[in-house]
Amino acid sequence: MATGKQLKASKEKIDREKTYLLDEALSLVKETALAKFDESVDLCVKLGVDPRKADQMVRGAVVLPNGLGKTIRVLVFAKGDKALEASEAGADYVGGDDLVEKIKGGWFDFDTAIATPDMMGTVGKIGKLLGPRSLMPNPKVGTVTFEVGRAVNDAKSGKVEYRVEKAGIVHAPVGKASFDVEKLKGNVLCLMDALFKAKPSTAKGTYVKKVSISATMGPGVTVDVSDLQALLK
Repeated sequence: MATGKQLKASKEKIDREKTYLLDEALSLVKETALAKFDESVDLCVKLGVDPRKADQMVRGAVVLPNGLGKTIRVLVFAKGDKALEASEAGADYVGGDDLVEKIKGGWFDFDTAIATPDMMGTVGKIGKLLGPRSLMPNPKVGTVTFEVGRAVNDAKSGKVEYRVEKAGIVHAPVGKASFDVEKLKGNVLCLMDALFKAKPSTAKGTYVKKVSISATMGPGVTVDVSDLQALLK
């Protein structure tokens, strides 16, 4: 872990009152990632929406072009040919009632869950266990599907689900501190493009109010939103 002096020094490198161009912001995030482990790099976006209104919910998923830099453990609820398809695609766990019973017993050694539509009755039995952990399969983000092979490949390749929280904020990982700036940049722009396209038609005023990037243990760096929009054009 970084020492107190190191953390203080890293914070002093960032001007809290300044908004940085994306390249500069990512360089600072890498420079201030001082932990002994390979820290995650996370994007935090404040949106001008009211998540309490159903027509202003921003939710979706996107496959990042450069992955997340970690192994994703995928669980699939499927049977028959679809179970075989999931296994052949590289799913770590495939099953039905057997997996439900394991999860009821407190087992959660997986990062994402996928289900075929015909299995949702079974999965619904553990909805209250999966939901709070953001592990419940959902058709809106492509995790309830008969195309299980593709869904498994997407998850393994670095698929990120995003959902606006009550405060109007979206948090999502965009890679690791060990990634070079170009890789992180590609992932950030991919996610931001998805967020801009997901703007609800009922959202009024400024849609993207603030964007910041940080490593797990590092300080946040505020990114110039107009720079992001220019890069996406």
